Amino acid sequence: MDDHNRSQWLAQIRAWAQELGFSHIGVSGVDLSSAEPQLLQWLAQGFHGDLHYMERHGLMRARPAELVPGTVSVITARMPYLPRGTAPGWPARERARLLNPDEGVVSLYARGRDYHKVVRQRLRRLCDRIETLAGPFGYRVFSDSAPVLEKELASRSGQGWRGKHSLVLSRDAGSMFFLGEIFVDFPLTPTEPVSAHCGTCAACIDVCPTGAIVAPGVVDARRCISYLTIENHGPIPEDLRPLMGNHIYGCDDCQTICPWNKYAEAADIPDFDERSPLVGQQLVDLFAWDEETFLKRTEGGPIRRINHERWLRNIAVALGNALRAADAPQAWKIRAALRRRADHDSALVREHVAWALAQGGAETIMDANPGRGDSDAG
Repeated sequence: MDDHNRSQWLAQIRAWAQELGFSHIGVSGVDLSSAEPQLLQWLAQGFHGDLHYMERHGLMRARPAELVPGTVSVITARMPYLPRGTAPGWPARERARLLNPDEGVVSLYARGRDYHKVVRQRLRRLCDRIETLAGPFGYRVFSDSAPVLEKELASRSGQGWRGKHSLVLSRDAGSMFFLGEIFVDFPLTPTEPVSAHCGTCAACIDVCPTGAIVAPGVVDARRCISYLTIENHGPIPEDLRPLMGNHIYGCDDCQTICPWNKYAEAADIPDFDERSPLVGQQLVDLFAWDEETFLKRTEGGPIRRINHERWLRNIAVALGNALRAADAPQAWKIRAALRRRADHDSALVREHVAWALAQGGAETIMDANPGRGDSDAG
């Protein structure tokens, strides 16, 4: 196949991809050897935390042809996930949520359907169409679902550059998109990478509540709120709990502060529209969900990645943080909600509830009896 035909193929693949909800398609080669030293250094420093699978997979992440024998090219895709109809000024509105300590904040990407399924299903549909061009071919699709250096492949293929928050960043689309890959066994001409445009801006580094961005482009997962609330199965380190504010699943702070995200694209498909039980909800109400309610209201969404136990753990931390700033009536509500979980079957939940209750200091008479105020005197 000559270069002209390859170019025509890519144009057709991009047109089909757009119909399926993808905003951009690129192509990368399979030689990622230059990324191996940085990967090994990141692992050696322990920045992956308890993500032990990253150690087990080792350099396979940087070797697509070993992961899927016969791979010659990698088609990369990005899919926007801001809900349809998102209005300009959304970053400021999202940051305003952080100023209301009684509201539970769920990361934007987690408010709709589970992206793993959405992206992979649509990549498979794209492969069905590619087969009409190429004939039967070997392929595998991925989206945050295997030992794949997704951000490296995306940046090499021109999806964007690696921002200082380590995410792929585009001048046209910001960073609010999912990545996906198709490993294929036929050659395509790689698309050109783009230059970086962060300049001297360090807003993402400065805003990170827990200081998880330890150098430009380097994240210590052990301090990252997304890791702590999702990937971490055990207790959240006590020194980090006060820094987490009202984040209960994931964190978008480094993205909502990024100037390039004023260009972020909204999704073309309904899968990522917000599900109302997860947006603008009070912590005390979310904490009251029993396991059946949790499973029902997170059905089909990525929050199912954590169980009810870790859901309660995360909210307990946020309630503890809210308690420190609460007035007397609100403090009473928070304490009452926490006490109802104080004898929970899970030691993990009990520990975080006890910590949260301790954040209010000594309980006042008004905390214990919110109906007794000055109006009762005399």
